[in-house]
Amino acid sequence: MELFRYSRAADATQAVNAAGGADVRFVAGGTTLLDLMKLDVERPAKLIDINRIGLDTIEKLPGGGLRIGALVRNSDLAHDAVVQADYSVLSQALLAGASAQLRNMATTGGNLLQRTRCMYFRNTAMPCNKRSPGSGCSAIEGDNRSLAILGTSKDCIATNPSDMNVALTALEAVITIRGNKGERDVPIGEFHLLPGNTPHIETVLAAGDLITHVTLPAARPQSKHIYLKLRDRASYEFALASAAIVAEVSDGKIDFIRVALGGVGTKPWRSHEAEAALLHRPADAATFRHAAEAALREARPQSENGFKVELAKRCITHALTLATRSA
Repeated sequence: MELFRYSRAADATQAVNAAGGADVRFVAGGTTLLDLMKLDVERPAKLIDINRIGLDTIEKLPGGGLRIGALVRNSDLAHDAVVQADYSVLSQALLAGASAQLRNMATTGGNLLQRTRCMYFRNTAMPCNKRSPGSGCSAIEGDNRSLAILGTSKDCIATNPSDMNVALTALEAVITIRGNKGERDVPIGEFHLLPGNTPHIETVLAAGDLITHVTLPAARPQSKHIYLKLRDRASYEFALASAAIVAEVSDGKIDFIRVALGGVGTKPWRSHEAEAALLHRPADAATFRHAAEAALREARPQSENGFKVELAKRCITHALTLATRSA
């Protein structure tokens, strides 16, 4: 394996393109990639270290909004004063994930690309369509307690593990990507792909594409943000169910609402169904439960994770209660 370093994004992407489709990976914090290399799940022929190309600043935009460089570390993003004041669901989600040491290394771009913790994906002795297309999904008939109940297919039921991605989904973030055809912007809802019959294709990124920025829309000053994460233990654990809520309430009714779920979907899961059930409705327990039922209506649990249906409903209901209590 060869390692290369560049000081400009353009040079890094050009180097990948020059490799002509060879197995090349960008590496920054390495908190996911290096683990997978140790397990022999990822076997890149070349690594391109992008830590020196910049992209490590957080900028307020003139027309409102926030531009986050792909190499901003999770700890810096979580503790940024503007993020904490105007986009607190993102700060809450980041601080709910991993350990302080990992947050000091992990980057915004890397977190967007965080890969599943499904045990069969990480065990090369077991069939896994995400790791080896066409080999089968061991999880469907195996240990699937922690896996997805929304967006699954006959070929894959692995969850997206990121807390940050759930918050960015609720905030309707836009991802800027640099590739061999220039730059393009992709809404986060379109960035991650459902597994279908190609679970190994997880995002819209093509060979040589590099995430450069994440942009958040102008803050809504009257909104209340909540990230609620339910897990087996209080720290250093992935979500069994989580909910990111951005809500505005006026005269007891919900005027604006965004609902995103984690721990239950094969991608960060925005619930348009829950939002439709909440908008312009009373901010009360009956409305919240109705929205939670709508959010999980299409759930397809497996042999060991049926409990997630009710758990996710309760997570949504409680998160909505917290988000509207003083809004």
